[in-house]
Amino acid sequence: MTTRINAVPHAVPAEEAAVPFADCHISTEAQTAALRVLRSGWVTTGREVAAFESEFATSVGAECAVAVSSCTQGIELALRSLGLPPGSLVLSSTMTFCGAVQAIVHAGLQPVLVDVDPVTGMPTRSTVRNAVRSFGPPAAMTLVHWAGDLADVPGLADAAELPLDRVVVDAAHALGTYAGSTPIGSGCGATCFSFYATKNLPLGEGGIVTTDDPARAEWLRKARLHGMTADAWRRYLPGGGWRYNVAEAGLKANMTDLQAAMGRAQLAHLPSWQRRRAQIAARYDDQLAGLPGVRLPHRPDPGTGTHAWHLYPIRVQLNGGIDRDEVIACLSERAIGTSVHFIPVHRLAYFSQAALIPSMGLPGADVLFEQLLSLPIYPRLTDRQIDAVCTAIADLAHQGLTGKGTE
Repeated sequence: MTTRINAVPHAVPAEEAAVPFADCHISTEAQTAALRVLRSGWVTTGREVAAFESEFATSVGAECAVAVSSCTQGIELALRSLGLPPGSLVLSSTMTFCGAVQAIVHAGLQPVLVDVDPVTGMPTRSTVRNAVRSFGPPAAMTLVHWAGDLADVPGLADAAELPLDRVVVDAAHALGTYAGSTPIGSGCGATCFSFYATKNLPLGEGGIVTTDDPARAEWLRKARLHGMTADAWRRYLPGGGWRYNVAEAGLKANMTDLQAAMGRAQLAHLPSWQRRRAQIAARYDDQLAGLPGVRLPHRPDPGTGTHAWHLYPIRVQLNGGIDRDEVIACLSERAIGTSVHFIPVHRLAYFSQAALIPSMGLPGADVLFEQLLSLPIYPRLTDRQIDAVCTAIADLAHQGLTGKGTE
């Protein structure tokens, strides 16, 4: 028997239903700021980067912030700042972007992949302990606040028997959210954020590392630019002097003033953008709740924190032989963009060899991956577009329920 899904009926004109998956909105203020920097004659790391670091640290309640070229580079530098012996074990969720695990490899360390709860998409105390039993005590751990939901950072660190300063938090999805009343970005050794084009604060590229340890922040500032003791801005200022030394085996991972000026302007819009993301998630909730074969995203328990709504990842397991990839294809026919976050790292060719994988496998991630579907969510998404997405999914869910489209 061949399974085929009928095309989703066009309840609204196709041109009105077209919904791109992502939208990189650079505000008018950010465009103006970029033009100001371009006219200044200084576009690399300088005053704007220093100002952005200060303003960002204040916004997330951190003592220090160090702007870098990407979140991936931030994770690598944060791990390298620990001074661990080469080959030391570092735990990482397998349900994360490949770059987060590449950062472990490029830091000269050994990634150990940890399974996830198929509901939350994040490791549990039990899966962390399983990884530790399989390979021995880790020297450090990276944790991701997946999709904007909150990882249990203290609990997972405790399960790994690690102090919080040995935990590097990947908050690429979690800017603008809170654990209790505390903004994500403080309270552990280092937290890394992303300003990639699809993120909650989009610049196109860029990242930042926050820490409450000034000495660690100073190390990061040197290491992000070849380990040099003075960057070009300081050397070229009147009276700055041309001499410098190299104190660390650093990287070329600095942010530019052009990005930072845009970031300062974008940061002013973040609260309103976050409110809109929460509104979009609520509208999805209202229309998708109770659909057969559709499971809504997990979110923090009441009183424990908020969700950043970087992603809106549903799980689809429709009746009638309709799988996730067929749902994607049908939505694409309606010009509705979707994605999957993420392909588990252990399913990627390089990491299937380079990472340590527990002998029992990573079954939670495998189950989750086959059902995951990320829907569009960004501040300029309109209610009409949200409704078009929900109508299309509802039609598919009911096709699966009744068995229509099979032959």
